[in-house]
Amino acid sequence: MFYTYGMITYCGRQFSVEEITLIRQLSKMPGISRQTLSKEICHILNWHKLNGGLKDMSCRVALLRMQKDGLIELPAPRRCNVNGTRVIAHTPSTEPTTPILCSVNELQNLHLQLITTRQDSKLWNEYIDRYHYLGYKTLPGAQLRYFAYSDQRLLALFGFGSAAWKTAPRDEFIGWTQTRRQANLHLIINNARFLILPWIQSQHLASKLLSLVTRRIARDWHLRYGYKPVLLETFVEKDRFKGTCYRAANWKFLGDTRGRGKLDRSHACSVPIKSIWVFPLSNDFRQILQG
Repeated sequence: MFYTYGMITYCGRQFSVEEITLIRQLSKMPGISRQTLSKEICHILNWHKLNGGLKDMSCRVALLRMQKDGLIELPAPRRCNVNGTRVIAHTPSTEPTTPILCSVNELQNLHLQLITTRQDSKLWNEYIDRYHYLGYKTLPGAQLRYFAYSDQRLLALFGFGSAAWKTAPRDEFIGWTQTRRQANLHLIINNARFLILPWIQSQHLASKLLSLVTRRIARDWHLRYGYKPVLLETFVEKDRFKGTCYRAANWKFLGDTRGRGKLDRSHACSVPIKSIWVFPLSNDFRQILQG
């Protein structure tokens, strides 16, 4: 949450006191779901993507953060456990299969499949929830997800979503002003999830797959959202990983986070320290982002 001249910023959008009051009133409507609420707010506040669609996923994230900050009280989630978190059932579809133990050069027909159907979306969510150390969380804002295959064998999964609102090493690397960041942040996308399935052991596979996805994601993003991103970012938890595959795939290390998290107020380390990596998708990314 960021305050600017009486406005409160969530997910890159400024909300006035009157708008927060309106959201508080809408959230108390009998029988309204969180999904319906987010879409209704987008309609009323004219919160749209560049391609004209509603930014309801960003809105849902903003609403959760407003609730955490005590500004609103959302209706109870309709698919959750007693702790209020979403439950994803683990089915036989995501059970471990025969291990693959070979060099990446022995894997035939490496390719990516963009997630486009509800069935594949549910399967992607289940794999991530079951095998990724961060589990499943809804990706904020505009997003693309992929399966990575060798022939018909599933090897890995990618998830890309909206960029972090504010990251000092990245913002210094770009050299943009706060105004340009607000205007052009959508041109950066975040590699929020990258999972090679635990039974797949293939040297250099991770960097190979990163190279595949960086060559096509700008085109895929443009086809879905009507504009091309110019920079990728990711955050690697330092206690777990060294970022070796990103370095091997020519991503650039920018520095470390301060461990404060997106909603920090105490200026104390509250989340794991992460290394920050970026990958330009355009040679003139700085000029574009600086406007």
